Amino acid sequence: MNGGKAPAVGTAFRPEADSGFNGATRSAGQPIALARLPRRRRPGMIALAVALVGAGILASTAVYSATNHRVPVLVAAADVPAGGLITPADLGTASVSVGSDVQVIPASQFRQVVGQVAGSALHPGMLLTAAELATQRPPAPGQVLVPLPVRPSALPASGLRPGDHVLVIPTPGAQGQSGSANAAPALSVPVAGIVEAVSTATNTDGFGVVDVLVPYKTGPNLAAQASTGQFALIVTRRSLS
Repeated sequence: MNGGKAPAVGTAFRPEADSGFNGATRSAGQPIALARLPRRRRPGMIALAVALVGAGILASTAVYSATNHRVPVLVAAADVPAGGLITPADLGTASVSVGSDVQVIPASQFRQVVGQVAGSALHPGMLLTAAELATQRPPAPGQVLVPLPVRPSALPASGLRPGDHVLVIPTPGAQGQSGSANAAPALSVPVAGIVEAVSTATNTDGFGVVDVLVPYKTGPNLAAQASTGQFALIVTRRSLS
């Protein structure tokens, strides 16, 4: 430059060339070409992203199937004691979503279930499965059913219900009477049984009836003892139903 002095009139001004990054000069106005950075690819991250997307799709599919795959099944619509016959009024239907391990009964088998026996106590809203049904009414093979005449005052205040486990114990006297040693009891030891049914409606003599299931071999002696009225019932275990 001229020491900062302005050029004389008529003198052409030519700017000096800029020096390049490597010491070379370039003309003013030329663009500088920058080197491209290499693209870094990460196969591991790509695989992880694909796996996450696939897992999300599977989870969404599972939730959709669980919430939409509902089937009509049979449910209990009334209380049915164990051993009771199932009537049309005892059954209802519901649309539910259940796992493959639950053996529910399809609603289409309504007619086949009517007339079958409840293998356990049924309650309204209970899902019916094959485990709740029995092919025959008690007594089962090896059992007998013995009706016991019982005065209501001889029953527990909390009552008896089907499925309760009881002991039938011989007593020296009839129910409500003093002891008598005139006759040897037919039972020598208490007999364990399961209550099948209870009727608290009394006859003209003031007795109700409790049906008890006992082993076949003890049935005759228990019936003989029951005919004398010289026995008592003890509850050993309550039914869970």
